[in-house]
Amino acid sequence: MNINQYVSDKAKKAKAASRALANLSTEIKNNALFKMAAGLEKESAKLISENKKDLAAAEQKGLSKAMIDRLTLNPDRIKAMANGLREVAALPDPVGEVLAMRRRPNGMEVGKMRVPIGLIGIIYESRPNVTADSAALCLKSGNGVLLRGGSESVHSNTAIVEVLSKAGAEAGIPENAVSFIENPDRACVMEMLKQNQYVDLIIPRGGEGLIRMVSENSTIPVIKHDKGICHVYVDSKADLAMAGDICFNAKVQRPGTCNAMETMLVHQDIARTFLPAFISRMKAAGVEIRGCEKTITICPDIKKATDKDWDTEYNDLILNVKIVQSMEEAMEHIALHGSQHSEAIVTNDYQNARRFQREVDASAVFVNASTRLNDGYEFGLGAEIGISTTRIHARGPMGLEELTSTKFIVFGNGQIRT
Repeated sequence: MNINQYVSDKAKKAKAASRALANLSTEIKNNALFKMAAGLEKESAKLISENKKDLAAAEQKGLSKAMIDRLTLNPDRIKAMANGLREVAALPDPVGEVLAMRRRPNGMEVGKMRVPIGLIGIIYESRPNVTADSAALCLKSGNGVLLRGGSESVHSNTAIVEVLSKAGAEAGIPENAVSFIENPDRACVMEMLKQNQYVDLIIPRGGEGLIRMVSENSTIPVIKHDKGICHVYVDSKADLAMAGDICFNAKVQRPGTCNAMETMLVHQDIARTFLPAFISRMKAAGVEIRGCEKTITICPDIKKATDKDWDTEYNDLILNVKIVQSMEEAMEHIALHGSQHSEAIVTNDYQNARRFQREVDASAVFVNASTRLNDGYEFGLGAEIGISTTRIHARGPMGLEELTSTKFIVFGNGQIRT
C-alpha cells in the first residue's frame, strides 16, 4: 500500500468511527476514559520501555535538552496522563447542550445546540502525553481523532495508542475512533493535510516550522498557535519579591514550553533595585541573560541582546531583559515582538493592571501571575488539546467546548414561509 492509500484508509475509517462516536452516551464515554486511565497505569513499565527506544534515538540525533525533556516518560508523567483522562471524565459533557432558545413572532422556537466537529487531525512533535490528552478530549467531545506524532516519539506514541484503543474497545468505543499514523515517513503528513473529504479540522502542536508548514499546505481548516514569545512586564508599582518569583517561574520552571517567558521588561524606576539580585538568582539557575544597553549598565557581566533576540523563542534557559521608560513602551514592545500567546504584568497599581489586560493582545493576559499558567489544566478545562492564538472559533487553551461546533435547532407547530 502506498502512502496515499495508507493515510486515506486511516482517515476514512476514523471518519466512520467518528459518526458512531458522536451518538454515544456520556456514561459510555466516561467509562472508557476511566478504563483508559487504568490501562496507562497498568502498562506503565511497557510505556517506559518503549519510550527508552525513542530517548536513545533522540540522544544519537543530538536533540536539544528541551526536546528530550518533552519526549521523556517516567512513572510520574504516566500517572499525570492517567489523571488527565480521569479529570476529563469528570468534566461536563458539552455535546447536546442547548445554548439558547428564543421565540420568533410566528411562534417558532429557534436555538443552538453543541455538536461534535467530526474527525480532528492532530499533528504534533515530541510530547507523548499529547497522544493521551488529545484522545481524551476528542472522545469526550464526541470527535474521532487521527493522530500523527513526530518520528522521534513513534515507539512511545504507538504503545500509548495501543493501550487506549484496547481499553476503549472494552468500554464500547468504536474501533478506529482513536487512530494513529505510525508510519514515520514525513510524506504522511502532507497526505494527511489533503484528506479534506474525511478530516474536518487540523490542529498542529509543535515548533514554528511545523505550524508554518501545516498552515501553508493544509486543504483542511487549521487552528494553531504561533511561536510562544511571551513577556512579563515588571511595573514601577510591582511587589519586587513577587515579581522575582513570578519571573523566575515563568522562565525556569519548564523553559521548553510555549508559555515560558522569553523577555522580561522592567520599568526604569525599579531596575537598579530589582535587577542585580534577580539576575544573580537566574544565573545560579543556569540562565543566560541577554540585555539591552541600559541593563548592561546595571549588570555589565551579561551578553548584549541583538535585534534578532527580541523575536526568538528560545525554548531554553536564555532570557532577554529590557528596561523601559513606561508601561506604554512595554506594551509597544509586546505589540512589535510578541506572538499573541501569553503576556503578564506584575503591579500593585489597579489602573495599570486593568489597562494592560485591556490593551495587550494575547490569548491570555495575566496580572501578578506566571505565564506558565496559560494551560487547560490550570484554567479548569482538564487536559488541553493546544493553545490557540487564532481569532476564529477558539482562542487560548482548547478544552471540550472548543472542540465542538453548533447547529441550529428549530421547533415549530406548522409554520411555513410566506
